[in-house]
Amino acid sequence: MAAPQTRQLSSLDKVEMSIHVNDTEKNQVQEPADNEFDYSQRGQWLRAAVLGANDGLVSIASLMMGVGSVKEDVKAMIVAGFAGLVAGACSMAIGEFVSVYTQRDVEVAQMKREKQKRESENVHGNEEVGDQKEQLPNPGLAAAASALAFSVGAVLPLLAAAFIRDHKVRMAVVVAVATIALMVFGAVGSLLGGTPVVKSSARVLVGGWMAMAITFGLTKLIGSGGMQI
Repeated sequence: MAAPQTRQLSSLDKVEMSIHVNDTEKNQVQEPADNEFDYSQRGQWLRAAVLGANDGLVSIASLMMGVGSVKEDVKAMIVAGFAGLVAGACSMAIGEFVSVYTQRDVEVAQMKREKQKRESENVHGNEEVGDQKEQLPNPGLAAAASALAFSVGAVLPLLAAAFIRDHKVRMAVVVAVATIALMVFGAVGSLLGGTPVVKSSARVLVGGWMAMAITFGLTKLIGSGGMQI
């Protein structure tokens, strides 16, 4: 009887050792390396910066292309572009402020519920709550960053068109500057986010071209009398 019991205990030991090894390997796979950077931590400010600059560039370049399709006057393009810059920056700032503030309210409400639950269970967690409050998003900072990023992108086509008198050359320069800037913004965003550079840049570039082309075509259609309003 001793021999079968010994073999049975040995088999159980092997099973336990196998389970322990599998759990260890699983933990090693799940735990990221110390030198591996978590790109998701950059999500908030990356979105406000890169996407804000893209929005500013595409919006103002498209607006100037639309105005340029019916007006050859450089002043008309610059004034329309500047008005779009101010309106767009304000819109981005207000939208970002409301969005982040709403997110902050939701997180604060969740923290209060967790605090009440801990108090009802006689569990102390004041230090943890304090750390969580320090990590809450800042609506004012997010709004300022979004408006600044939009303005940086929007000012590029304005500067490109401001000193060119010939209408056709001015339009071509706006498209060229917007193309280069879109490629740069797409590449920067992909590098910071750890995504493929070519794919990200191509996606941003094609989207910008489509916006400029649609705005140019529809504005020219309406402004040239092809559509009666």
